[in-house]
Parts: sequence; structure tokens; C-alpha cells
Amino acid sequence: MPGLQRAICTGAVVGVGHCPDMRSYREYCPIARASEILAERWTPLVIRNLLYGCHTFTEIARGVPAMSRSLLIKRLKELERSGVVVKTTDGTYELTDAGTDLVGVVEALESWGERWLAVTTEHTDPSFVLWAWAKYYLDPATLPDRRVLVEFTFPDERPTNRRYWLLAERRSAELCYSHPGGEPDVFIQARSEAFTRWHLGILDWRRALADGSITVVGPRELARAVPAWNRHPRPVSLPTQP
Repeated sequence: MPGLQRAICTGAVVGVGHCPDMRSYREYCPIARASEILAERWTPLVIRNLLYGCHTFTEIARGVPAMSRSLLIKRLKELERSGVVVKTTDGTYELTDAGTDLVGVVEALESWGERWLAVTTEHTDPSFVLWAWAKYYLDPATLPDRRVLVEFTFPDERPTNRRYWLLAERRSAELCYSHPGGEPDVFIQARSEAFTRWHLGILDWRRALADGSITVVGPRELARAVPAWNRHPRPVSLPTQP
């Protein structure tokens, strides 16, 4: 393992600094030094959101819905002090050169996770699924020109994570966290796990309708059109068996 051997032999390089609030491993190894910044809980996901184009606090927070806002503030400040993130004069957040250089690290985590880790019931937060769908996987070519409001309900979730709205209009759409007004055109009720599996391309929409894990109420044409708005992430692979 020459790479790891090289890491053990590598000393300090001028660059981003250690944040005083973080506990040090007291090792010069660059893996240890990088881990002091990057191995904190939620930090890789905050960096992921920044790499994926989230710049305001609200945008970053909506991509980590289970993370408390106070902890997000703390992590952003730590990344600022470490030289990975800078807060601009208009209050938005940008990655520094050191932060942008983490794209390879995030992509490596993605590849490793897809290869070795299965999606379980622990990984089915519907608010994250809807956020990812609305931000990255909407197919503009399939969206309606007229205003269409879709209400999503997830009965197996806590009340604060149970209802969302997707507002489509003029070939674009946005996820709403409070009712945007007007009567919904389509009502979708789903179990979180089934909805996540459908989004990932593991579960067929028609099969979910047939077994009742997803139900749709609304005009037939719209009810059929909504699932086609999703381009879906690439299929999630099952863990490789030895």
C-alpha cells in the first residue's frame, strides 16, 4: 500500500489550517490532519451540498434535513476557520481552492458507498428524496407549462416531516416546505421506504401503486405524468459479496 506508506512519511505542507475547536490526533500524517477537519459528523455532507451548488444557508440546510440548524452553523464556522469555506459579504458560502479540491474525496466516498453499502430503512428520509429530485433530477422536458401543484404525504413520518408540495410551472419546479396556496392538482401518499426505492430506480412505480405503498389521487393524465418528471439517480448497486 504505497499510498498509505507515503502518507505516513509525509510532513506538513503550507495550506489550510487546523481549527482550534477541533480535537487533534497529534499525528503529522496527512490522513490524520485531514480527518480532523473532514471526519466530523455531517461535515462531508455539508461539503457535498456546497460542491453541488448550494450557497445560501437555507439551501445547504435543506440538503441535510436531519441536521440541526445550530450544528450546521457550527460546522460552517469550523470549515471557515479551517480555510475550506469562505462566507462572502452577501452572506452566502463558497468553497475555497482547498474546498473545491475535495471533489475527488466526495466522489470517492460516493463510489465506495454505492459499491459496499445497501440502502436500508435508515436511509429513507422523504424530505431529502424530494430535495434531491427537485434540485437535481427533475426532467424539464416533461414538466407542464401550466401551474400544477402536487401534495406529498408520508404517513409513517413524524408530523414535521410528513407533508411537502412540489410546484411545477412554466417548465420548472420547486419544492415547497409550506403550502404555496391553491388547491393541489394531485395528491400522493407514500411510505418513505417505497418512495425512496422508486426514486432510486429500485421499485417500479406501477408495482408500488399495485401493492399500495404509493397511492395517487388526481386527474388520470396528471397522475401518470408526475412520476415521469423524475430522471432518477443512477441505479444503486448492492454490496459486493466476497
